[in-house]
Amino acid sequence: MSTTDNAKVRLHVVTGKGGTGKSTVAAALALALASTGKRVLLCEVEGRQGIAQMFDVPPLPYEERRIAAGLPGADGATPGEVHALHIDAESAFLEYLSMYYKLGRAGRALDRFGVIEFATTIAPGVRDVLLTGKVFEAAKTERRKGTSSKDRQGYDAIVLDAPPTGRITQFLNVNKELAGLAKVGPIKAQADTVMTLFRSPQTAVHLVTVLEEMPVQETADGIAELRDARLPVGGVIVNLVRPRDLSAATLASIADDTVDRAAVAARLQEAGVDADDAVVDGLLAEARDHAERRALEESQRALVAEMGTATYELPRIAGGLDLGALYELAGMLREQGLA
Repeated sequence: MSTTDNAKVRLHVVTGKGGTGKSTVAAALALALASTGKRVLLCEVEGRQGIAQMFDVPPLPYEERRIAAGLPGADGATPGEVHALHIDAESAFLEYLSMYYKLGRAGRALDRFGVIEFATTIAPGVRDVLLTGKVFEAAKTERRKGTSSKDRQGYDAIVLDAPPTGRITQFLNVNKELAGLAKVGPIKAQADTVMTLFRSPQTAVHLVTVLEEMPVQETADGIAELRDARLPVGGVIVNLVRPRDLSAATLASIADDTVDRAAVAARLQEAGVDADDAVVDGLLAEARDHAERRALEESQRALVAEMGTATYELPRIAGGLDLGALYELAGMLREQGLA
C-alpha cells in the first residue's frame, strides 16, 4: 500500500463523485487540521457557495474570511483557525490582468463587456489555470510564526474542495490543458509553477466515495488517472458508512434463510408486538434486503482496500448535517490520522 506522509502535506485536494459528500469531508478536514493550532484555508472553486451554507455564514466574497475555530487539540493545544475563500474564474482573471498587465480599470471595463466570461468559457484550460493559480498563491507562502498580524499571514495548510473525480486530473494537470493554447508568456509560466507544487510531496489528492459500485469504480479510475499524470494520491475517505447493528453470523443466517422464525416471533412478543405470520414475514423480508445491502458494501469495501492507498471511514450522521456534525466528523478524521 502506498502511503502519504500527512505531516509534509500542506495542500489537501478533496475530490469525489457527486453525492458522496466531498464538500462535507473537505470542511471536516479543514476543522481537523486546525485542531493543533494550524491556520487553515478552505477553498472552493465550483461557484456553489457550499462553504457558506455548511458554516452558516453569509455568501463569501472573493477574499479570505475567518469562518471557524478548529477543534481543541488533543494535548490541550490552542485550536487554530479556519479561513475560507470562494474562488471564481472571472475575479481571478481580473486579478491576473492587474498583476501581470497592470489593467486595473481597463480590466473591470472588459468585465462589463463580457470579455472575461467569454475568455474563460471558450478556454477551459485557462479557466483552470486561473482557479488553481489562486490556490497556489495562497499555498506558496507558509505561515510565519509570531504574534503580530503581519507575522501571522500565510497558512499552515490549505484544503481545496475540488471538482468531481471525473474532472480532477484535467483540473489539476493544467500544463497539459494549456498545451495548445499558451506555449510561452506569463500564464504558461504560472501553469509550470503550479504544477511544481501539485506534483510535490506537499500536495495530496484525497478521493471521497461511498460503498456503492459506481462511486467505487470511479474512485479506482480516478486514482489510475492521477497516477498516470504523476499527481500525488493521498487517501480514500469512505463516507456515509451505515452502522453495523447485526453480527456477521446473524447476517449469514438471514441471507441463507435459516433464521429461527419461532425465536423471532418470541422476541417480538416480548417487545409487546403482535407477531403473526405476516409481521414475521415482513420483518424477515426487510432483514434479507439489509443483508444483501451489507454484502454489497463489504464487497465494495474489499475493492477499496485493493486500491493501494490509506483508507479512512466516516459514518452517516443521524439528524442531518450541521456545524456540530462537521466538528464530529473532524474529530474522527483526526483520530484516524488524516489531520
